[in-house]
Amino acid sequence: MQEAELHDLSDDADYAASQLQGSASFSRSGSSKRSSSSESDGAEIVYSKENVTIHPTQYASERISGRLRLIKQGSSLFMTWIPYKGQRSNPRLSEKDKSLYTIRAVPFTDVRSIRRHTPTLGWQYVIVVLSSGLAFPPLYFYNGGVREFLATIKQHAFLVRSADDANVFLVNDFQDPLQRTLSSLELPMAVSVANGPSTSVSVSEPPSNENQEKADGGNFDGLGATSQYNGRHRPKIHDPARDLSIQVLEKFSLVTKFARDTTSQLFRESHGDGFGSNDRRHHNQSLLDSPHKASSDEQKVPDEIPVPSDPLEFDKLALVWGKPRQPPLGSEEWATFLDSEGRIMDSKALRKRIFYGGIEHSLRKEVWTFLLGYHAYDSTSAEREYLVSIKKSEYETVKQQWQSISPEQAKRFTKFRERKGLIEKDVVRTDRSLSFYDGDDNPNVYLLRDILLTYSFYNFDLGYCQGMSDLLSPILFVMKDEAESFWCFVALMERLGPNFNRDQNGMHTQLFAISKLVELLDSPLHNYFKQNDCLNYFFCFRWVLIQFKREFEYEKTMKLWEVLWTHYLSEHLHLYVCVAILKRYRNKIMGEQMDFDTLLKFINELSGQIDLDATLRDAEALCICAGENGAANIPPGTPPSLPIDSGLLCPQQDDVL
Repeated sequence: MQEAELHDLSDDADYAASQLQGSASFSRSGSSKRSSSSESDGAEIVYSKENVTIHPTQYASERISGRLRLIKQGSSLFMTWIPYKGQRSNPRLSEKDKSLYTIRAVPFTDVRSIRRHTPTLGWQYVIVVLSSGLAFPPLYFYNGGVREFLATIKQHAFLVRSADDANVFLVNDFQDPLQRTLSSLELPMAVSVANGPSTSVSVSEPPSNENQEKADGGNFDGLGATSQYNGRHRPKIHDPARDLSIQVLEKFSLVTKFARDTTSQLFRESHGDGFGSNDRRHHNQSLLDSPHKASSDEQKVPDEIPVPSDPLEFDKLALVWGKPRQPPLGSEEWATFLDSEGRIMDSKALRKRIFYGGIEHSLRKEVWTFLLGYHAYDSTSAEREYLVSIKKSEYETVKQQWQSISPEQAKRFTKFRERKGLIEKDVVRTDRSLSFYDGDDNPNVYLLRDILLTYSFYNFDLGYCQGMSDLLSPILFVMKDEAESFWCFVALMERLGPNFNRDQNGMHTQLFAISKLVELLDSPLHNYFKQNDCLNYFFCFRWVLIQFKREFEYEKTMKLWEVLWTHYLSEHLHLYVCVAILKRYRNKIMGEQMDFDTLLKFINELSGQIDLDATLRDAEALCICAGENGAANIPPGTPPSLPIDSGLLCPQQDDVL
């Protein structure tokens, strides 16, 4: 295997930029010594493993192999993963693609936890979660070595097994006091009974001015409080994991349960809190269904704070690049795109037309099947009719699998009972304000349940997660046919399924891409988020997870979705929509000095207040302006990553990775 130099992909900025200080510190000593050294200021390689692999997409054949190292410098431990140059097994992946995944000199003071996965079939891999809440892609150990990797870390850093999950190892350093505080959140009396360090622990060297800004000042020492448990009072130590993930999100009650579980899990991995996974499942209530409550009192800003100007002159940019919206596509115009046998003659022209105008509602049932990939653009009307009949039969076959489960079988089928109970609980709370789903014993609500239960058997590995009912609801509303709604939903989940993966890697890559796009398109706003510990972008979680379903009225949501499904300018236009909304409110965010607490509340209260047409125009302008630089900042495989012209005739990919 070809030797890879430590800095042979020096154009990577994705991970190195956020670790500039640590990376620079390591480079100074590591450049002179790359082997073991007894000198106190030298860099010592304490662990090295070849052929550690990252899979940038869901396809097992597309992988990037490299060298993983643990390097000790003084009292600090660093991790690096450098891909090999000149790999021939990945013709679709350029060296620039590989550089996006390079991990350069990440200090373990910036690592919160390491999650080990040992699948029944396949290879072991680990996921390294940073203090910011973001995670690196899974690192696959094809030749073994996970145990040695963890053992080496334990020799040189404080590593403990999580009380919640035996496969999670928490990384901490107690050299410095905790530097976070919840005083800026202005929350009521804390309810946490957990103990442990904060989500971001400064370690090793005295903080620079930049690091001091990140620390938010203060600590938790002396914030004494008591909690009552079994009739006795005992001291309570504040845990920002619970405070941020439970109190903040419950206080606003506008973020999905899935989002809260994610933040809770990632933030609480800094230390076990004795809160078991089963207890957590019953304790956390759905936040998707909490009523929207607008704030009655606006935050008062005593003094006007100067806001850095927008480097793109955003208002002018939209006027130059963003084209005005057009009337929706109607039946007569739709007929001009079809030949005599019903084929779409110019799919790109059609997608462009829909991108700028959307579709009349009466036409959506027919056109959505193409946009979602259920029907191929070059299929004839006869071929589509035949496919519908075949797929209807296939649907009934899958549906029969769960319908044939007897009550006695169900008693011994825990996974089925759990999923069925969760689905039945969710569908009765999904879009009940619409007449289509309103009322008791509504047959359309039962159809939602049946389709979701069938999908949980069709894709048993993924199953059902909260938020899927939100994605299915508009499809059933438009299609008004059970089998066709199912297959359109399957096609949509082929793109958005990674949003619901248990490792949450799909969500992490999208939130990471948003942070890189904001850095590219509005560096002052990016720096503001950085200074206020908002770089995890969890305030965008709901936007991405259910594709802005809760941000717009039902009709506007359908219009937005069909624009996104065209993939006309980019398959990742939804990321530019996120950036467009943030930029539209940048002056308010920075002018009122919003911290994470206030920003989350503000973002949630934008629901129903965002101008869709203006936002789409802004997103188009940003996408065109970003160009290749924007595309390069979105890691390969970021959802939605599947081609839209493939249809459902291709075999379903087995999610082994």
